[in-house]
Amino acid sequence: MNQMTVTKAFTLAESFPVDLDQTKTVDVDLHPGLRRLLQIGNLCNNAFMDEHSKWIGQPTDIALIEVLRGLGINDERPMFERISEFPFNSEQKFMHVRCAPLPGGLFAGHKVTAEHAIDPTNATLSQSGSAGTTYFKGAIEPVLERCTTFYRNEGTQLPMDVEAREKVTAQANEMANQGLRVLAMAYGNDLERLTFVGIVAMHDPPRPGVEESIRTLVGSGVKVIMITGDADATALSIARRLGFPINPGRSSCMSGAEIEAMTERQLQDAVGNISVFARTTPKHKMAIVSAFQAKGCIVAMTGDGVNDAPALKLADIGVSMGRSGTDVAKEAADMILVDDDFSTILGAVEEGKSIFYNIQNFLTFQLSTSVAALTLIAMATLFGLNNPLNAMQILWINILMDGPPAQSLGVEPVDDEVMKKPPRARDAAILTRLLIRRVLTSAMIIVAGTMFVYVHEMTDGSVTARDTTMTFTTFVFFDMFNALACRSEKKSIFSIGFTTNRMFNLSVMGSIIGQFLVIYMPFFQTVFQTEALSFTDLLGITLLTSSVFWAEEARKFFLARSLRQGGSGNSGGGLMGQKSLRDLGVGMSGRPNGFRRLETEERDAYEIV
Repeated sequence: MNQMTVTKAFTLAESFPVDLDQTKTVDVDLHPGLRRLLQIGNLCNNAFMDEHSKWIGQPTDIALIEVLRGLGINDERPMFERISEFPFNSEQKFMHVRCAPLPGGLFAGHKVTAEHAIDPTNATLSQSGSAGTTYFKGAIEPVLERCTTFYRNEGTQLPMDVEAREKVTAQANEMANQGLRVLAMAYGNDLERLTFVGIVAMHDPPRPGVEESIRTLVGSGVKVIMITGDADATALSIARRLGFPINPGRSSCMSGAEIEAMTERQLQDAVGNISVFARTTPKHKMAIVSAFQAKGCIVAMTGDGVNDAPALKLADIGVSMGRSGTDVAKEAADMILVDDDFSTILGAVEEGKSIFYNIQNFLTFQLSTSVAALTLIAMATLFGLNNPLNAMQILWINILMDGPPAQSLGVEPVDDEVMKKPPRARDAAILTRLLIRRVLTSAMIIVAGTMFVYVHEMTDGSVTARDTTMTFTTFVFFDMFNALACRSEKKSIFSIGFTTNRMFNLSVMGSIIGQFLVIYMPFFQTVFQTEALSFTDLLGITLLTSSVFWAEEARKFFLARSLRQGGSGNSGGGLMGQKSLRDLGVGMSGRPNGFRRLETEERDAYEIV
């Protein structure tokens, strides 16, 4: 399961962290310092179980309750009255509650008994008077700043000197370098003179497929960025594990404090080389989004919390999580990712790129057919010939013949090579020079072949039903082979496969059957002024009209060979690598749900920009 779990705990009462892996908790020594640490995580907690036995709340809170269950410890919250609460704030990066004991009373509808307590004989934390005691939980830095003493197992409190702080910091850094999220715990009556108890480390495994999706996106030219409130070391460790392009040291990571110290121009110059932003706040997110937009990028941001809403609104494409997202985030977003799965983002990018190139293939087919038809009629008029196609035949070509094959090109399956193409520029034209060359080349072949048949058949100077039928059928067969050639801009049909687009095959088959009905059924012969053709006629037409297909196959062959010799280049669309995320199609992006970052109580988003 991809669920956040508490894996380690450290107190200054011990020399080494305690392993709290829930598969090994049977042998855990619950010394007093560890009990106090778990107690604070229990009391400073808002997770609860609903009527369907499903946990509701922040994953960090749920993990802190689950570790109690794994150790056979009951939830102590029913024994306390919560007097006040300072909720998580992404600027402050901590939360705290003030609680007072309720011996023999009720709390949250539960009867309080001794069995609820972690240690009924040791209730120092809950017997500080009616004013209650403050239980403090947060990132390591703000907690240490407020601690003047630390707790020892024997019940004493010693000064939080430099040596103690260095020891805690070293342990926190070691845990962070392992990709674990670190929370610190403290208690006291004065928020500026707290007693430090210890730290817990949490592991949040990514969902299957996240690493592969990240690598694929990066390989396709999409710049994927992780923005988190975690410490630098934690963020970098996770980023490396998930395939982000990370340079040695910290050159790929920027902290919120560094962002604060920069001007807008300096940030714009720096963001291009950064893959991880750590210890960030909502204000930093907005600054990052603005910096990329100022560089001409299309920014897709994802988020699920209230604090993500401003940046979601600012981004070109704001996407909220459907399951874990708050109502505020959903309202600010342009789209909602209903499954909260980062792999969906890969599918969205693939689909966006596929749609664009399918539209280009559709236009290539439609324009080449239209240009050929117009040129054919114009040439006949210019040279004083009778029109090679009558009105009904032209109507048949436009409505029935072009429609189904052309539309089926729009649903061509996603090509694996699509993801290797870099993103397009924001202002990239859909009618590229390559597309126009393809249109004109195909149109010339169609016109030349059709006019050849028309002139060849019209030997006596008069137009007969056979002449128009041969010309009409030639043009239609040219259309079918042209549609086959337009299924891909660069890949041969022998690489794509003849059966990969079922709708295309059905539409072409239906069009050919319809054409046979037109030239062989007496009723349609009368309507379209056609007559039956022999097998030899059809064979000759097929061989001639296939020329448009083989010409396009030859172009693709030489193009593929030149790319193999000289390396892959941009397609004819003016592609700009990481300068744009237009290929997100309609604008879908998402947060890698496997990347659940720890920001005390609230988790920020991971962004794609």
